[in-house]
Amino acid sequence: MAERETRDRTLGSRQLAALLPDPAGARPAYRHLARAIGALILDGRIALHVRLPAERELATALNTSRATITAVYDLLREGGYARSRRGAGTWTALPEGRAPHGVSRHLRPHDSAIDLARAAPALPEQVLVDALAEVTPRLAEHTRMPGYHPYGLPELRAAVAERFTRRGLATVPDQVLVTSGAQHALTLVLGLLCRPGDRVLVENPSYPNALEAMRRARLRTVSVPVTDTGWDVEIVESTLRQAVPRLAYLIPDFHNPTGCLLPAADRARVVRAAHRSGTWLVVDECLAELALDVPAPAPLASYAGPDAGGEVITVGSMSKTHWGGLRIGWLRASSRLVTELAGQRVATDMGGSVLDQLLALALLDRPGELLSLRVEQLREQRAALAAALTEHVPQWTWRLPSGGLSLWVDLGAPIASALAERALDHGVRIEGGGCFAPDPGLFEQRLRIPYTTTPDTLREAVQRMARTLADGLPRTPADRKPHWIA
Repeated sequence: MAERETRDRTLGSRQLAALLPDPAGARPAYRHLARAIGALILDGRIALHVRLPAERELATALNTSRATITAVYDLLREGGYARSRRGAGTWTALPEGRAPHGVSRHLRPHDSAIDLARAAPALPEQVLVDALAEVTPRLAEHTRMPGYHPYGLPELRAAVAERFTRRGLATVPDQVLVTSGAQHALTLVLGLLCRPGDRVLVENPSYPNALEAMRRARLRTVSVPVTDTGWDVEIVESTLRQAVPRLAYLIPDFHNPTGCLLPAADRARVVRAAHRSGTWLVVDECLAELALDVPAPAPLASYAGPDAGGEVITVGSMSKTHWGGLRIGWLRASSRLVTELAGQRVATDMGGSVLDQLLALALLDRPGELLSLRVEQLREQRAALAAALTEHVPQWTWRLPSGGLSLWVDLGAPIASALAERALDHGVRIEGGGCFAPDPGLFEQRLRIPYTTTPDTLREAVQRMARTLADGLPRTPADRKPHWIA
């Protein structure tokens, strides 16, 4: 199915040439280029199951001989990084034996391990106590009614709409559906707009639970790379044009896990390209307000014109900005689509908890106070994590993100799974970068390390991981019991 799906997805010769080193810089050139292409595939910068350029075209783009490119493709096929069929072309692939990273995670019994698998902050105890005291009288009033609100509490819908309007996207309450978290919102959208076998554009890497929701819906993902420097919008545009996916799922604001921020000019280009291909855009804004070094970005939907505005769906939640235990999220879309999604929602849970929604409303009523404290705390924790990594594992590299909750760390070697396995024995729970890949076997040299706990805890976690490295890692990681990731 992978080959059938991607025969119309071709990596341009100029695009590939721009990613590769000068073949004149090493000898033999064909081995040099083959290793570089294999590394780009493993790092997710070249998508899987994409047709490579014709040998003659790539030779011209690289200013080298066709014989050199023929040798490159032969090596890629020998190593399992490419598959060919006579008369049909050559596609990118992965060597056999690369096992998919399951993301249907289950928690182990509570233990003393430092948990770095979940990038979500805690809520100060007194904040919750005060909010509970504030909403108790209002909850008593609601007990006189049945308590079912498939669209969400009207006052919470109004608060979320006002929040969008304040950020530059005029919104009315009828355009808001309150959900049980952003993951619930995404699941509703996939269930309404997609059918098994539909293509969905995703970033590579991306949020694991969103990818798992697509797998369970039996959708076919088409990936575009997000590197340490962000998106190549030309690749996004060409993928939308060639694959014509039914839906695209993007995290443009402090991307999870890379931390990248999509520039304003590129946002407009992505919206226009999706509109031209007839693709629904689902924008995950869960991290949008966690801007640490730059102003908080305007919603991507604000870059859509009147014709494209109805095709952009924005999902968000309070899990990353406040507390995941509330299970409060939302989506913003056209009023008509919100009505259809509410009907979809009734078939599953009838509506969310009134108590949680009242608590959410109380917390949203004082955004400046809570958010400013959260941002300052995250800056301190990010600095502590960066300093600890520099001191204890200086061979690791990363780019400091301007917002969000985590660092996307390059370990310099494909040891992430083995490190995660052994780190648990040293009291650190973390997941390898492969969990964030839409295709199996990628990002074995990466770790996402959240800075959502205290500076002292982060320093201790890094020291434990450094000791794990010093003790040595197995060549082949043992089978791990699955964990839960957020």
